Amino acid sequence: MTQNLALGIDIGGTNTAYGLVNRRGEILEKGSFSTKKHTQLEDYLSTFANTLLPIIEHHGIEKFSGIGIGAPNGNYHTGEILFAPNLPWKGRIPLSKFISEKCGLKTVLTNDANAAAIGEMTFGAAKGIQDFIMITLGTGVGSGVVVNGRLVYGHDGFAGELGHVIVHENGRLCGCERRGCLETYCSAGGVVETAKHLKPNYPDSILLKTDSENWTAKNIFDGALTGDDLALKVFDETAKTLGLALANAVAFSSPKKIILFGGLVNSGPILMTPLKTYFENNLLAIYKNKVELIPSALPENDAAILGASALAW
Repeated sequence: MTQNLALGIDIGGTNTAYGLVNRRGEILEKGSFSTKKHTQLEDYLSTFANTLLPIIEHHGIEKFSGIGIGAPNGNYHTGEILFAPNLPWKGRIPLSKFISEKCGLKTVLTNDANAAAIGEMTFGAAKGIQDFIMITLGTGVGSGVVVNGRLVYGHDGFAGELGHVIVHENGRLCGCERRGCLETYCSAGGVVETAKHLKPNYPDSILLKTDSENWTAKNIFDGALTGDDLALKVFDETAKTLGLALANAVAFSSPKKIILFGGLVNSGPILMTPLKTYFENNLLAIYKNKVELIPSALPENDAAILGASALAW
C-alpha cells in the first residue's frame, strides 16, 4: 500500500500544532494542544500520543511514511532536543525515540525554523530558490539557512541560530542565559519589553490605559494601527534591530530571499516598511537591492507543519 500520508508537528514554546499531510502538500486535518501547560515531559508525551494515535489508527498505520517534528533546538542528526530555552523541559531529550515508541512510526526531528524553511522551499515563497534564509518571529526568533538548495546544519546540527546572535552587548537576559540576543528584542516578548522600556517617554500613549504587565505584542500592534506614538516607536526599534541583524546575515550566505514567518509578521507594513529601510541601509554595497525581504507565502503554522511532514519522506 502506498505510504502517502505523514504527520507534521510544530512544537512551539506555547502550543504544539500538528497536521495530517499528503504528498501534494495538502493538510487534510490539523489541530493543536498546549506545550507550556505540560511541565512534566511524560504528561506532554501522553497528550501527544493520545491526540495523534486516533488519527493514525483511523487512516491505517500502513498508509503513513512517518512523523516529522520541528522543535526549538531540535537536532536532525541525533533526534534530540537539547537545552531549549523556550520549552518547559530542560536538558537533553531524545524526542524522536520517545515519539516513535509511543506512536509506532519512524520519527524525524529538526529545528523548528529549519522545518519552516523546508515547508517554504517545498510549497511556498522559496519554491525553486536555492539560496534563502527563513526567519521565524514568535515566542522566540528562529532561522533556517538554505545554501545551494540544502539546509545548513553544521557539524553538530545547530548551524544558523540567528536568534542567538548578540545584537546589544550586555543587553537583555535571554533564555539561553546570555545577554543581548536578537530573540530578546525581536520575539513577541521582546516587543513587549521594548514597549515597557520606552513607556516613560510617552505618557499620553493609549497603551497606558492597560497595565503594562498585561501587554502583548497584539496590544502594541493594535495601538500602532491607531497611530499611537509609543506603539509605532516600538515597531521602529524592533525593525532597526532586526534589519541590522539580517543585513549581517546576508554577508555570510548571500541569499536571494529572506522570508519572514510568524505572528509578528502579521503586522504587515507597520513592521515590514521600516524593516526594509533599515535592512537596505545596513547592507554591504555588493548586496544592495539584490535580496528580497518578504513574508511567508504559507498560512501561519502551515509552513512548519508542511516542512516537518516532508522530513518523514
